[in-house]
Amino acid sequence: MTMKKNLKILPRGAKTILIFFVTLLLVCNIYSLFPTHAADILSNPQALVEQGRKLYETGELTRANTILLQAVQLFKSGGDKLGEAMTLSNLSLVAKKLGELNKAESYIAQSLEILTKSEVRADNVSRLEILAESLDIQGQIQLELGEAEKALNTWKLAANTYDKAKNEVGVTRCLINQSIAQQALGMYRQARANLEEISPRLEKQSDSLIKATALRSLGDVLQLTGDLDNSTKILQQSRDIATKLQSPSHISAALISLGNTQLALGKREVVQDINTTYEQSTPLRCKTNQNLTKYPLAIQFYNQAAQSYIEAANISTSPLTQVQAQLNQLDIQQKLQQWSEAQKLSSQIKTKLNTIPPSQASIYAQINLAQNSICLKQATAANNPSWKEIAQSLAISIQQADKINDKRSQAFALGALGALYLENKDINNAQKLTEQGLAIAIANNATDITYLWQWQLGYILKAKGDVENAINSYKETVNTLKDLRNDLVALNPDVQFSFRDNVEPVYRQFVDLLLEPENQKSQKQLHSALSTQHSTLSTQKNLRLAREAIEGLQLTELENFFREACLLPKAKQIDDIVDKIDPAAAVIYPIILKDRLEIIVKLPNQAELRHYTTYKPLEEVESVLEQLQKKLREPDRTNDIKNLSQQVYSWMIKPIENELPTQKIKTLVFVLDGSLRNIPMAVLYDATQKQYLIQKYAISLAPGLQLIDPKPLERKELNALAGGVSQQMKVDGRSFSSLENVPAELQKILSAIPNSKELLNQTFTKANVQNQIQRLPYTVVHMATHGEFSSNADKTFILAWEKLLKVKDFDNLLRLREQSESRPIELLVLSACQTATGDKRATLGLAGIAVRAGARSTLATLWSVDDNSTAEIMIKFYQALANTNVPKAEALRLAQVSVLTNDENPYLWAPYVLVGNWL
Repeated sequence: MTMKKNLKILPRGAKTILIFFVTLLLVCNIYSLFPTHAADILSNPQALVEQGRKLYETGELTRANTILLQAVQLFKSGGDKLGEAMTLSNLSLVAKKLGELNKAESYIAQSLEILTKSEVRADNVSRLEILAESLDIQGQIQLELGEAEKALNTWKLAANTYDKAKNEVGVTRCLINQSIAQQALGMYRQARANLEEISPRLEKQSDSLIKATALRSLGDVLQLTGDLDNSTKILQQSRDIATKLQSPSHISAALISLGNTQLALGKREVVQDINTTYEQSTPLRCKTNQNLTKYPLAIQFYNQAAQSYIEAANISTSPLTQVQAQLNQLDIQQKLQQWSEAQKLSSQIKTKLNTIPPSQASIYAQINLAQNSICLKQATAANNPSWKEIAQSLAISIQQADKINDKRSQAFALGALGALYLENKDINNAQKLTEQGLAIAIANNATDITYLWQWQLGYILKAKGDVENAINSYKETVNTLKDLRNDLVALNPDVQFSFRDNVEPVYRQFVDLLLEPENQKSQKQLHSALSTQHSTLSTQKNLRLAREAIEGLQLTELENFFREACLLPKAKQIDDIVDKIDPAAAVIYPIILKDRLEIIVKLPNQAELRHYTTYKPLEEVESVLEQLQKKLREPDRTNDIKNLSQQVYSWMIKPIENELPTQKIKTLVFVLDGSLRNIPMAVLYDATQKQYLIQKYAISLAPGLQLIDPKPLERKELNALAGGVSQQMKVDGRSFSSLENVPAELQKILSAIPNSKELLNQTFTKANVQNQIQRLPYTVVHMATHGEFSSNADKTFILAWEKLLKVKDFDNLLRLREQSESRPIELLVLSACQTATGDKRATLGLAGIAVRAGARSTLATLWSVDDNSTAEIMIKFYQALANTNVPKAEALRLAQVSVLTNDENPYLWAPYVLVGNWL
């Protein structure tokens, strides 16, 4: 299915970037292919065209329109078909700039009809030039009308026509415009590939506006795919060329793009808090801006972005571009909580917007301003503008969209007005407008808008008490998000949208609705805060839907981390594994909701899922988990850890602790949610039996409901590539302490596992690891070196010799063998890593490396401990792995319990987690 990904506004926190991803096309100037004679202008069509060109360039569009209409009639009466077609194309450009898109569309259609008629179809250069220019203009109009797919196809045809006319500049221009259409369709990687293909050709050319535009387009795509540093360099180059050539439109466009990248750099520095108010989230509801005082670098980048937007607005001669830059600036003012300045700027933008003729971009700008006005009212309790005035501005946007026949803008504006009514508790009108916007979005395949209004409708129906239809609407939203996944993952989370605010709440609200007992209120009154009960009210169907929804959330979150799709080769359903391969394993799915934890349990060879509910406020759950995570990183906090972890045990394990032994369960597989992922389940404490969970069960984590081709480990084929860095080192401005026990750790691994290879210090390089993996089919890759997991892929790394290996490097490193070997690496071990301090989503980095590496299992540490303890556990783990037939999860359990028996301190034995195949 083709996605029309050219929605220029997304919910708060994202809209400014999408709106102002400026697609300043290489506009075909008003042109004349004929010499101008010193004849009476009124009777000379060529002279009229030249006069029209000058008027167009000076912005006197109404006079240019009148002059060109006269020229059309003169060419027509003289039987000059090429002249008539050329002038109609020029007229379409004037009409487009006047905001009369319907007229522009009509003029260009007339031009192309003439050019494709048999009497003018000879492939002479003049005809080909005019045809190519006309197609180029048609593509511009189509894009402005929101028809990006049509524009892409038109520009492909235009490029072929320029090629026939031997016009290299025209071909380059159309290739650039194709990339802009691809970006509008969400085809960011294709756009990047196309632009990188053009780059060598541009490097050979002298500075030109075409070169400036191509570089800007490439910079935009690099930004959208997360390469922010290179995006900055490329956009600065584009700005410098435009400045040298003194083109205000190109300078301002480059500055807006540069501001977008600077804004993205700022967002990258801010660690996202857990969304504790997800149940209140709607597509366009304002989100509370985080306190940025502890993020000085983010503030610095935000101020740089604001300055770029200010310069763009000052330099541009286009009122629309000025508004777009100012709206971006307005968003930053709100992030920095500069409320007084934001109110003044908002009034200026409103005045300027009223003078701009309607187009898709101006309509989106109008809606953007309405959203900002709502947020300003909520933040400052301002009376100006009133709710009525904001509603009127949105109603005007709907009328303008209808006038230019832009269905996408119309669909978005209707839903936005519905959101305004929802904000003011007018539920019936909110539903009516949302349904109207949704119907238009569906009819026009505007999937990105469809998901927003499906979500909003589900929220409204739930508020009205229509639970059945609300569930259906949320189900449709989740299905639409599946279809949108390829687009969502192409969007940089720092740039395009807030996953936390605009996607995660959909899934959590859906699960909340699916699992909400009908008599929930009475149950809360009957049960104390610590009580847990078995729910018989939720149907098996709803339990399965809830489980699938949470998996969809986790997969989308992981794809959002990578900024590309995650494909699991030979993936197997986890239910099948416990039913057919390991009947001694149970799978536990805890789901954190606003007022409770929902626990879903899959027991082997039982069709029905178990379901338990523990009523606990989200804030209390988060507080306990945050304290526990902090205490675990501190030595000698055993008693504090027991007190905290026994609470988590009572929430998650207590309800099923008696059933597990009767089912002869030996392994617990957790599909963890939210902040629970920061806690090693091994440390959960049973205060009654005075045992940690690891003393009773082997434990593994699964990133979702599927695993990569899980099979028991073949001992006879066991061999290891063991590498690491033991020396103190400084790389990329970061200092890393020495790990003195790494050499001994690697030597013990080589002793335990025959046919293994060591890469220590200078030999532990990316190139050497690649070469070794290509040469031999290692079953284990062990990396004893510093590393850090972060919710930001760019900040997730493993230390090699004088180089940081990022997440994407693991794709190139460990998947190389897939080209020649069908068997993936069985086990990847990262024995000296830690999660980023203060990052509640940091374990995304661990899951990311686990998936990216393509290994069946990944064993890693959540915090860095004394490397002597690490060496001891690793050696015992490998001894159990090599000398017994126990599963990997049990081998890890034996190693941990061995250390625990001698020293109960969880700081030493608890950080190890096994992700993936536990067999």
